[in-house]
Amino acid sequence: MTTQPEVTFIGTATTVLRIGGFTLLTDPNFLHRGQRAYLGKGLWSRRRTDPALRIAQLPSLDAVVLSHLHGDHFDRVARRHLDRELPIVTTPEAERKLRRWGFRAAEGMPTWRSWELRRGGETLRLTSMPGQHGPGALDLLLPDVMGTLIDLERDGNREFRLYVTGDTLNRPMLAEIPERYPDIDAMLIHLGGTRIAGVLLTMDARQGADLVELVRPKLTVPIHYDDYRVFRSPLGHFVAEARRRGLAGCVRTIARGETVPLTPPT
Repeated sequence: MTTQPEVTFIGTATTVLRIGGFTLLTDPNFLHRGQRAYLGKGLWSRRRTDPALRIAQLPSLDAVVLSHLHGDHFDRVARRHLDRELPIVTTPEAERKLRRWGFRAAEGMPTWRSWELRRGGETLRLTSMPGQHGPGALDLLLPDVMGTLIDLERDGNREFRLYVTGDTLNRPMLAEIPERYPDIDAMLIHLGGTRIAGVLLTMDARQGADLVELVRPKLTVPIHYDDYRVFRSPLGHFVAEARRRGLAGCVRTIARGETVPLTPPT
């Protein structure tokens, strides 16, 4: 059993999370540099980087956490090679399509709904958090998106709480998250400042820093920031903005292929 929660960064929003005795995969994107991801509505984006691992190199998984069904979060490689019996915790909209593709254990969760894994005296609870991928009415043209709150409990006592933002903009609806779920230990934040036709679709440096100030996690680990050409807000901009606001002490950057603990730096 892993004694402390940790994350391995594979690329884009793809990570391996080891929390207690459980192992999760997030937003599986295993396309390689130069290959194109389909973003819907006839839009494609070419990948700039290679993933740190192939699907065959992944550890044994308990579940997949999928924020939404875009080609840079669940690609054709994942569709072809992931175990179709593996639980995929996602939005109701994504569940319907995944089940049509043969992923029979896909679990669609409306906002605030929870799903649990249990083993021995441990419970890993995944709760769907609100999210909004696009501004205003444009959001209706994009896939539904969710964040995920991951709680580890041992013998009924909460040991660790992680918030994975998903591809959301920072919108007023997110203020309910720290109200309902205070004491967030760590946050995996999807950044990149994705812009298509000039429209912002994921958090840039300013919005990301605003969310850190809102949620106040003990640790923030930025992901989803440089893998595709539509990402326009570099990681360095977020790090500089966090430093300017006095937040640098709770931000830990991670390189592709690196594994870091999800506990604050000492």
